[in-house]
Amino acid sequence: MKLDPLKFGLSAGIIWGIGVFMMALIAKETSYGIGFVSALGKIYIGEGPTFLGAILGMIYGFFDAGIGFFVFAWLYNKLAGK
Repeated sequence: MKLDPLKFGLSAGIIWGIGVFMMALIAKETSYGIGFVSALGKIYIGEGPTFLGAILGMIYGFFDAGIGFFVFAWLYNKLAGK
């Protein structure tokens, strides 16, 4: 089976970006997951339990997961001989 690196990267980026966004908003409203959001803030500059932090985290997360999973799918195809 051959993976489409672009579609794989886009779908992973969208899912991770939405997840980071939602977690930041949940942490803002309830303090649940504040440790996770704080840890992401050390990686994604500006990420935090605020609306602006959620937007920045979503953007960083989209590109982080998108590029990472694009490379994963591309490498998988190369190693599988596809």
